[in-house]
Amino acid sequence: MWGKSKAPESMHLLLGHLLDTAAVAELVWDNFLSPAVQRFLDDCSRGRGRSLFALLCGLHDVGKATPAFQMKDAALADRVRAAGLDWGDLTVDQGRRWHHARAGAVIVKRRLREAGWRPSACAWAWPLIAGHHGLVPGADRLKPSTPNAQGRGVWAQAQTVFVDRVAAELGIDVVSLAEVRTPRRGSQLTLSGLIIMADWIASDEKHFQGQAELSEVSLECSRERAGKAWDRLGLRGGWRVERLASGVDGEPDLIRRRFGQSARAVQGSAVRLAEEMPTPGLMIIEAPMGEGKTEAAFGAAEVLARRFGADGVFVGMPTQATSDPMFGRVRTWSLSIDPEVPLGLLHGRARFNKEWAALRSQVTFTGIDDELDEYGLPDEFGVGAATTTGPRHTIDGVAAAEWFLGPKRGLLAPVTVGTIDQLLHAATRTKHVMLRHAGLAGRVVILDEVHAYDVYMAQFLFEALRWLADTGVPVILLSATLPPAQRAELVRAYLQGALQKRDIDVSALPAPRGYPRVTTAWAYEGAPDFGRATDPAWMTLPPIEVEVLAENADFSVDAVADRVIREVGGGGCALVVCNTVARAQDVYAAIRPEFGQDVVLLHARLVAGERAARTETVVDLLGPPGRGTARPGRLVVVATQVAEQSFDVDVDLLVSDLAPIDLLLQRAGRLFRHRRPDRGREPKVIVCGLRVDAEGLPRWPGGSRAVYGDHLLLRSAALVLEAAAGAGWSVPAQVPELVTAGYGDEPLGPDAWSQSATRYRQEWADREADRTVRAADFLLSGPDKLGVKTLEGLHERATAVLTTEERVAAVVRDGDESVEVVLVRGDPAGGYRSLAGRSLGRHGEAAISDDTLLEQVFADTVRLPANKALTAVAIKELAPLPGWQGDPWLRRARALVLDDDLSTTLGGHRLSYSHETGLSHERLGHPWTHGHR
Repeated sequence: MWGKSKAPESMHLLLGHLLDTAAVAELVWDNFLSPAVQRFLDDCSRGRGRSLFALLCGLHDVGKATPAFQMKDAALADRVRAAGLDWGDLTVDQGRRWHHARAGAVIVKRRLREAGWRPSACAWAWPLIAGHHGLVPGADRLKPSTPNAQGRGVWAQAQTVFVDRVAAELGIDVVSLAEVRTPRRGSQLTLSGLIIMADWIASDEKHFQGQAELSEVSLECSRERAGKAWDRLGLRGGWRVERLASGVDGEPDLIRRRFGQSARAVQGSAVRLAEEMPTPGLMIIEAPMGEGKTEAAFGAAEVLARRFGADGVFVGMPTQATSDPMFGRVRTWSLSIDPEVPLGLLHGRARFNKEWAALRSQVTFTGIDDELDEYGLPDEFGVGAATTTGPRHTIDGVAAAEWFLGPKRGLLAPVTVGTIDQLLHAATRTKHVMLRHAGLAGRVVILDEVHAYDVYMAQFLFEALRWLADTGVPVILLSATLPPAQRAELVRAYLQGALQKRDIDVSALPAPRGYPRVTTAWAYEGAPDFGRATDPAWMTLPPIEVEVLAENADFSVDAVADRVIREVGGGGCALVVCNTVARAQDVYAAIRPEFGQDVVLLHARLVAGERAARTETVVDLLGPPGRGTARPGRLVVVATQVAEQSFDVDVDLLVSDLAPIDLLLQRAGRLFRHRRPDRGREPKVIVCGLRVDAEGLPRWPGGSRAVYGDHLLLRSAALVLEAAAGAGWSVPAQVPELVTAGYGDEPLGPDAWSQSATRYRQEWADREADRTVRAADFLLSGPDKLGVKTLEGLHERATAVLTTEERVAAVVRDGDESVEVVLVRGDPAGGYRSLAGRSLGRHGEAAISDDTLLEQVFADTVRLPANKALTAVAIKELAPLPGWQGDPWLRRARALVLDDDLSTTLGGHRLSYSHETGLSHERLGHPWTHGHR
């Protein structure tokens, strides 16, 4: 029987493909799987994990030994008939409706039952076969429309022969594995993803050419083919356990060994608590900005990896912009452990990261190309991650093999940094989600800035924590500080997964005392347990003066501009943070005449290249001492929320729109961030976008309300006004109590606010409940399925609304969808030009043949405002330029063609771009003011 064929002359026998896949599985076991993953497979098979894994991988396509599949190729079908296998009156349409993955599940289930496997063992094994194309069906889907599609009699005998032949080639028999036990559901999902990985490698015709004669087929031959393919693909696993350091006998030694400095108190506590955890668990590190949380997490992760058999790490960040600097820190850390371990940077603009581009330029493509992205849709980047085309230079480290960077495979690389979306999508009921879990299993997961995720995103984070705990993955969460309720929910979600039950009592969770602090949680002998440490802060600030700026009722930016000019016009460095792009653009325009080149505008509506360049410039100027760039005597940075996260700058003054209290404190974390002598002033926060009206009620701009809602703004306003009337804020000491108050239930503000406060709270609660319900529709399984023993029916409720790349990307982030576009200029003489004015040719084709020009086009991407009407028209009307079909990224890009004045109209929306201020948007007749970040 045939198994693969693009043409009769390239046909590959089914047995050959099954043995190829089994041989690849052996290499995956020997060279890729972490000790933790090997351990769970050994535990469920009495030490025969390698054989079990190879067998399950080898049987993945056994469902092709059915009439429904064998009849698909008319020429090859004649050979099957000639061997005495027929399919009667089965029609092509009937055969098409019976997929070989489900057919294989039926075969495997029957054969395992015949071999004496317990019903519970058969029940977890067959979904692995049924789901090897990325969707796991329910048991009710294992019934063909007609028995002839599956095959009876001699067909059933042939199917049994295939199962037994694969086992025999591997030196085992199915009966000998009958005592296999049921692994945890999370481990089953990991195994499902690894089967797909082995299948995809073995399906690469570059390395596994067709075998048309049975005499050519053997496991020995497949092992030789697989070995050569593995070497060419350059695949390998992660850290070796002997290279991982111990925190025993003085945890500061581990910090000094990796980072060249003595451990700060919170870093030592994190490493010590990691050593004390009896099982994989959850660690939450809360510390002020600049306290060394990242190094604390790295030290703890190394200890957890050594103790629990992990061989790598995934570090998740809130945004692409925060992922880039973190990649450099992870690279340096991983190099100190094992310089040969592959690294990956996982986000759509990774090619703009200079370190990543340098690493990628050292990798030769030998993998397989695939037009589908991780959600079964056309892959936006062609090969899943862009390859560098710019000037090459060497850099220490190893980029992940090209195969890991293909569609759906990024998390399989041992050490990766990416946006939190990479993890959150592992909590969605999407196609091939098991590949993400195969990548996360056997790693340590570190998530930074967890306070930044709203209630909608939090539902996916909770779901991810449940699955990670079920799989035995240690998780480290980092935050400046968390509201007590949020901390408890994160702990509860992890313990739900570890204990596989919904009702978890976290009342024994240690009450937060002191700051910074480290909290740990794990399940041991069927019950939750906890640990805690509090430490003195490494650096404390003088009291921060808090002032509320007096503004007009229309919140025009004049008062903000006047105050900034007065405060730092004669010298000093200030950060102005606005809640919307439009307001940031207005503030910039108002102070630009006074400051000239001493003011920088930074927000997410700048094209990617310009935003990256400005961010790098600002961090060079205002970053940690010793970077080699002299600190300017005067500089104002006007930014949006991009300045809240992983933005390592040090300013003398913060001017900020009112925001929820935790975000205000995040912004204030840029004040006096580094130790510098002779500042000549005290730290100050000036809060704008807040006024109390004649009736004594608080007011704020509509843009702030659209972003944050009234409830959290009112509570923050009360805390800000209290600080302004008193002694300001003591940071970091007051941070926990301020955040607790800002998200608590106790009334805040004067009595005159109580009626508004009650209404705002109810509106907020209703909105939060609605968002929680909406998120539930996309969760991979949900808390109601805790305790379920198998993967059966995992995808029985398809996520049908995910019909475009934008909708897939937006599923884990609430709010209107948005579209990324490439800005190009129409050329009056015909054709197109880049934003900088370089000719792209008549159809845009010049970008394909000129690497420098291609990089410029990539740099001219920007995301349109998240407006439902604008997104709809952009998806419908925007397309790649005709000459872009030759590039894997450009052929998926949407070009927005601008006029000579860098503006255009799109479906009733006026879009304009300025090299100085970025993209502006107005619905004709209605200015757009709510775009944030």
